[in-house]
Amino acid sequence: MRANLVRIGNSRGIRIPKAFLEECRLSDVVDIRRVGNRIEVRPVKQTRQGWSEAFRAMAEHADDALLDRGQTRATNWEKEEWRW
Repeated sequence: MRANLVRIGNSRGIRIPKAFLEECRLSDVVDIRRVGNRIEVRPVKQTRQGWSEAFRAMAEHADDALLDRGQTRATNWEKEEWRW
């Protein structure tokens, strides 16, 4: 598909068909970067995207134990300096 560049102030823009936007899961904010002589437009990753699936997989493989399980007492720093 070909598209025309459109003037937007001192910049240029391109109209992306709705079907492309939906297929690529693009919303109002995107990541854009230059790769050689190409422009790459990608959806913005959501914070903590994929964490639920990762935690579920860890639990299935019994890989979700606490790393500091043996620590039962608070340190001096925790007792004296830590503030909530």
